[in-house]
Amino acid sequence: MSCGEPHETGCREVLAEVYLYLDLECVEERRVLIRTHLDECGPCLREYGIEQEVKALVARCCGNETAPEQLRERLRARLSELVVFETTESRELAD
Repeated sequence: MSCGEPHETGCREVLAEVYLYLDLECVEERRVLIRTHLDECGPCLREYGIEQEVKALVARCCGNETAPEQLRERLRARLSELVVFETTESRELAD
């Protein structure tokens, strides 16, 4: 997805990190890059808006409960250990 204009940060990269951005779970430097991209790119801004609405809906349905900090830290540690393998087929599907 792209608005047809070149950006410092690619559309795919921004959309891949939109939940981190919404949850304030990325470093300030990434937040600035993502916010700048969203300010310049209408299609990504619309996608961001959809993600924001989904997040709000989930929060309403869950009573705005948050995970205990220990659980959040364990999940972050576990997720940082994951290794993602990309196959030729998955790359072809993404293009």
